[in-house]
Amino acid sequence: MDINELKRVGSIIEIDGQPYIVLESQHARTAQRRAFVRTKLRNMISGVTMEKTFNAGGNIKEADVERSKANFLYQDDQNIYLMNMTTYDQVALDKSLIGGKEKYLKDGQEIILILFNQNPINIELPKKVELKVIEAPPGVRGDSATNIMKQVTVETDLKINAPLFIKEGDILRINTDTGAYVERVS
Repeated sequence: MDINELKRVGSIIEIDGQPYIVLESQHARTAQRRAFVRTKLRNMISGVTMEKTFNAGGNIKEADVERSKANFLYQDDQNIYLMNMTTYDQVALDKSLIGGKEKYLKDGQEIILILFNQNPINIELPKKVELKVIEAPPGVRGDSATNIMKQVTVETDLKINAPLFIKEGDILRINTDTGAYVERVS
């Protein structure tokens, strides 16, 4: 893997036999030195975050990860439980490894399970999910002239900012990368 590939946030590389995901990436070049890429990486097994700089011309080993379809079953205080749709095995994955993605999961939802050396290490969510509003304060009349938002709670206990016209029972489309309201579905 070339150093330029590190520019893509979400790339998975291998360092000392451990998979790391690129969280942030900044390409730089100084006047008398070769180009380099400064990155922020998270170990996908231990969850430890570190910063590392890679020099131009160096090769980075891409992690040999496998992706498999899975269905979300349920969660408890520490883990989420999935069914691997390839092997039909039930898999437990520690919430600390998935970085808050459990807030977008609902029963039966199809996701991608990421495996490293046949062990589950993370999940990939769809770009957008649809969740039902369970709690929404009433909008105040006369506030429609500007783009005022209010905080609503969806079925997974995720709190997001949504427009004033959103009410309980509405289905919202939410961006899983940013956690932002996209649109009202119904």
